[in-house]
Amino acid sequence: MSNIKLKGSVFKYGANVNTDEIIPARYLTTSDPKELAKFCMKDIDDTFAEKVKPGDIIVADKNFGCGSSREHAPISIKGAGVSCVIAKSFARIFFRNCINIGLPIIESEEAVDGISSGDKLEVDLAKGEIINITKKEKYKAQPFPEFMQKLIKAGGLLSYIKGGK
Repeated sequence: MSNIKLKGSVFKYGANVNTDEIIPARYLTTSDPKELAKFCMKDIDDTFAEKVKPGDIIVADKNFGCGSSREHAPISIKGAGVSCVIAKSFARIFFRNCINIGLPIIESEEAVDGISSGDKLEVDLAKGEIINITKKEKYKAQPFPEFMQKLIKAGGLLSYIKGGK
C-alpha cells in the first residue's frame, strides 16, 4: 500500500472552533459538499471559501469541531478541497464524522505550536510526519494504520465498505 502524502498551504485558527462556525446553521439547506463549501468557515474567516485551494490544510488549536454533531461541518471542509485538519485535539463526534467521510484529521500539539498561517506543509499519514516546508521543521503525529489509510483512500466508511472507488 502506498503512503498517503498530502501537501498544501495552511489556514490557521484558534481553540474551540465549533461546528456552527465551520458551517453556519443558516446554510444547512443542502447536504451537497460543493454548496456547503461556499460557506465553510464563513463566520470566523469570511474569505476562506474564496482563498482555499485543493489540498490546503486547516490547523487549529484544541477542541476543533466542538458543538453539534452535524456531519455538514466535515463535509463542508472536505468539499472546500481541504486535504486534512491538524489540531491539538478534536471533539470526539467531529473526529468520528471526519473519518466516516474520509477526511484525515491529525492531533499534534507540537505541529500546531510550530505552524503559522500560510506555511506550506507536507503530511505523511503512514509515517505520522508533518513537514513544515516553509520553516524546514518536522513534527510527529500518530501514524494512520493501514486500514485507516484504505478508508481515507476509498473516500470514507461507506465507500470503503462498498469496495472503494
